[in-house]
Amino acid sequence: MSADERREHLVDAALNLLRVHGRVITTRQIAEQAGVAEGTIFRVFDSKEALVEAAIRRAFEPGDVIARIEEIDRDQPLDRRLVALVSILQQRFRATFGLMQKVGLVGPPRKAHDSAEAVAWRARLEALIVDVVGEDADLLAVPVDDFVHVLRLLTFAGSHELIADGRLLTPDQIVDTVLNGTLKNES
Repeated sequence: MSADERREHLVDAALNLLRVHGRVITTRQIAEQAGVAEGTIFRVFDSKEALVEAAIRRAFEPGDVIARIEEIDRDQPLDRRLVALVSILQQRFRATFGLMQKVGLVGPPRKAHDSAEAVAWRARLEALIVDVVGEDADLLAVPVDDFVHVLRLLTFAGSHELIADGRLLTPDQIVDTVLNGTLKNES
């Protein structure tokens, strides 16, 4: 295994443990999870804390979210495309929120949110969401950028245990609310 591969393997192992145990993980646990000797950690990282920080940064990287959104079948009706999209975003948000709670973060690490890379990632995500809406943007009563913004905000809030007061929204509820609102249809 190359040094880069070993580093990535250790970061993955640490991240998996952080999601379960928070920051109280030990280098012995990380080594066991990674299937390496404990000393290997210190040949790759200066300290356990450096490895933990690398793992937390990894959690805020886009990962496979882009690829999963690109796989959404654009031939489906708009509401089904949006439900698939919201499901992907909710999984991402909930995993991130869970990790943040376990490691005591109240917000993402500054670099994970404010770096040029993070700004580019958010722009790519927004463009992908606009693409999921596709030609159906003409059916919206608001500009597609506004629609995407509201959809992401409701997905974020509806996926966070504390913000949602323990009453998480399902992808169908989020999409129905954003597309149709909450008024009764009085025809």
